[in-house]
Amino acid sequence: MNKTDWDFTLANYDAVWLFVVQIGLLLLCLMLGNVLRRKIPLFRNCLVPSALLGGVILLVVDVICSQFGVEIVNNRIMQVVTYHCLAIGFAAMTLKTEKSAHKTKKSQVLEFGALQGGTYMLQAFVGLGITIIFFLLTQYGDNIISYICGLILPLAFGQGPGNALSWDINFTNTPATMFAGNGSFGLSLASIGFIVASVFGVVYINIHKKKGTLFVRDSKMSSQFVDQTNPTGTEIPDNESIDKFTIQVGFVALAYALSFGFMCLLGVISDFTNSIAWGFNFLWASLAAMLIKFCVTKLRKKKIMNRKYINNYQMDRISGFAFDLMIVAGVAAIEINDIKRYLLPIIILSLVGALITYVYIRLVAKHCFKGFEHEFFLMSFGTLTGTASNGMILMKEVDPSLRTPTSSLYILSNFPAMIMIAPLLLLLGFAGKSLTSAIIACAIFFVLWLVYTMFLFRRKVFKKHYKDSPAPVWTDEEIDDSNPTEIVETVEEE
Repeated sequence: MNKTDWDFTLANYDAVWLFVVQIGLLLLCLMLGNVLRRKIPLFRNCLVPSALLGGVILLVVDVICSQFGVEIVNNRIMQVVTYHCLAIGFAAMTLKTEKSAHKTKKSQVLEFGALQGGTYMLQAFVGLGITIIFFLLTQYGDNIISYICGLILPLAFGQGPGNALSWDINFTNTPATMFAGNGSFGLSLASIGFIVASVFGVVYINIHKKKGTLFVRDSKMSSQFVDQTNPTGTEIPDNESIDKFTIQVGFVALAYALSFGFMCLLGVISDFTNSIAWGFNFLWASLAAMLIKFCVTKLRKKKIMNRKYINNYQMDRISGFAFDLMIVAGVAAIEINDIKRYLLPIIILSLVGALITYVYIRLVAKHCFKGFEHEFFLMSFGTLTGTASNGMILMKEVDPSLRTPTSSLYILSNFPAMIMIAPLLLLLGFAGKSLTSAIIACAIFFVLWLVYTMFLFRRKVFKKHYKDSPAPVWTDEEIDDSNPTEIVETVEEE
């Protein structure tokens, strides 16, 4: 087709209008989901995300319309949106210059990282073990259950729809796995993870409130209205020749462009590096964002750059938008026909995954984070079954003013958590090569889980008094509301 052979009419719907219409559907259903959440007390009280409700609306409408031969949702576009929004959200989150609002112990930062690593490994070896058993029982039948699909559990619960979709497609395209999830298996598990985070979290809060073991930490601090777009006065003003928000989007785009270049480089080096390149777009985007943030910090220190160009508030808005879009698109991209044969594994993995995650995090919270164990549990459980947004929403139900160090610990533990989760990410491709490789990977996950767990319970295991013993109990009386700056220690990640 020549350049002059087309115009902007419906005759060129696929080329001109298809993507825009699909994005419009996502945003429309997202708003409808928000209306449902606000108007229906059950959804509001259970803290069900509006994005999840929006995705379900779009999925149901698409299923109904398909019965009449009308295609509403383009699954390929929905999968592409889910894939890219994960990396965009991670890049925006990483570009933020985070500050912790409390004094935090280094040992507890490492323990939070170890908890995240331990939970991932627990979900990995239990999920993989379940589906290996399924495969051994069904390998000679007509309905073979792939041995690898259980490994998607930690990706779906821990990282959400984006990475679950990516590795579902990766395993589907690997003949040795005998897996045909086509993205829908991972997206289904991730969607269930959001429900687990919300429902379990709300039930936990209500049970412990009735027992009298959990109370909402009120704040007596006066509200201060701060310009969130320029809180310190050192950032670029909004009346520049280029919009301030455009600058933020530009930083995110630069991070993703650098990560794309790195993925291309990995893709041509070898088959192994190619196998790990494209499934970890969110990881490379995060690393690229760290590099950009490091360069910006150095330029400001050398007075080459005089203004702060990265705005935390607007980066939050970019990541929030990306993750909301990712959730709606991820749910809408589920193909019902693709998950029919995997219904039993999905149900078992969801139930067992929720149970082991609950028990493990609860035990660690009681042992390592005394004094704010409930806030810590809610933040960790919500994050490791849904997303960080789920965890923050649950935690703010009992600590609305962030009076405990939970949020600060989460901020500072991102880097050690990334290191401790790295073995899982590196072994994904290896585990999909054969049943033997999957069994070896499962054993490695179990050993790593033991190592992380022994570190977390080292005081009890070795019966030794450590200098880095758990932090003292946090109570409202210990915080002088008249001078809140006395308890604030600013920690800037570079």
